[in-house]
Amino acid sequence: METELTVVILAAGLGTRMKSSKAKVLHRAGGKALIEHVVDTALALTGPERVFVVVGHQAEQVREVLASRGVGFIGQREQKGTGHALLSGREALSGLSGRLMVLYGDAPLITGATLRRLVAAQQEARAAGTVITAMVDDPTGYGRVIERGGAVEAIVEQKAGTPEQLKVKEINSGIYCFDAGDFWRHVGEIRTDNPAKEYYLTDIVEIFNRAGKSVRALRIDDPAEALGINDRIELAKVDAIFRTRKVEELMRSGVTIEKPETVTIDPGVRVGMDTIIGPFTQLLGATTIGGQCEIGACSILEDSQVGDRVQVKPFTSIAGSRLGDEAQVGPYARIRMGAQLEGGAHVGNFVELKNTRLGAKSKSMHLAYLGDSDIGERVNVGAGTITCNYDGVKKHATKIGNGVFVGSNSTLVAPIEIGEGAYLGAGSVITDNVPSDALAVGRARQISKEGWARKRRESRSS
Repeated sequence: METELTVVILAAGLGTRMKSSKAKVLHRAGGKALIEHVVDTALALTGPERVFVVVGHQAEQVREVLASRGVGFIGQREQKGTGHALLSGREALSGLSGRLMVLYGDAPLITGATLRRLVAAQQEARAAGTVITAMVDDPTGYGRVIERGGAVEAIVEQKAGTPEQLKVKEINSGIYCFDAGDFWRHVGEIRTDNPAKEYYLTDIVEIFNRAGKSVRALRIDDPAEALGINDRIELAKVDAIFRTRKVEELMRSGVTIEKPETVTIDPGVRVGMDTIIGPFTQLLGATTIGGQCEIGACSILEDSQVGDRVQVKPFTSIAGSRLGDEAQVGPYARIRMGAQLEGGAHVGNFVELKNTRLGAKSKSMHLAYLGDSDIGERVNVGAGTITCNYDGVKKHATKIGNGVFVGSNSTLVAPIEIGEGAYLGAGSVITDNVPSDALAVGRARQISKEGWARKRRESRSS
């Protein structure tokens, strides 16, 4: 592939059929905004200095979403058609030689492999342009590609087609690769003599033909790649295609996925061999999971790192956290905001860890909240334990040394430090630091008044 490839992505429209105040390209499918998918595919073909996004509606929001990718932007203040979008960037683009590819920000399923085929076809044909086409059973709404012997004679829009032309089932994807020199020499000939008074990029085909230059068609086997999104029904269909692609990719790499049609996995997720993923699981963002893990049904993992041989039991939520090898979590546990479980640590049902490190082989098995804590190795945290990390103004830390036993229903009022090997009596409210190997009990002495309950019942019944 030639290095001199410029990619322009049209993303200026609002998308009125989405019935949304948000620009269409900012809607999400397959774990990313639509425009992110298209830009990432383009970046795999060429460097960011050769990728440009045409922005209009909610331009600042689109720029913000793409800020980390380093691409260029072209402003289209008035949306006067696809041809006008290219003309808006003429000053920035016309000096870039080689080939010019046009993509759409609302068509995220196009693959890098197909676009490389497009460039190769354009290069081999030495044509002024090459357009991706597809055969569909129901072409209603699409522009029809009228071709003869592989040469495209015209692209006819639905509203303008004759009955004979509308029988054609080969559709225009709107994705082109042009010879940049030919394109900029002739794009100014596009006129607005149509009912919408817009500049249609499709008119460039007839313009090239009149100038004695050819446009070729590259027909793809999978029409879904060319699918553009117009409404939320199509958005859901595209999301399902992305999810299916990812699930199949993982299964081919050695991951078992139970009831794959129920599972949601973002494209950036990585999963090791022989891991089992249960039904209705969601693996989101930049999550990575090692080998031989078990991820239970209905669990949600987002932007988290999971080691090898980890068990995440059903209905567990993990976000922005790290689980070491052979850790066990859940069911019904919540791990969030930078929490870390070291190797072999166990967290059980209805336990929440927030910004807390739980040391190797330590356990908190039932009904606990551990926030802003650093907990050592081989610590046992009893049921009902909480760290009181917030004083109403700011957060405070709790530090628990190795080998500590925390009795059930203990309340640790931070800031506080529990020394190694210490024991905390069940039901204690601990407000002071506890030395190593000490026993700390913070509760009132029990009083039993014999006969009190019987006398109370008698007095109430009289």
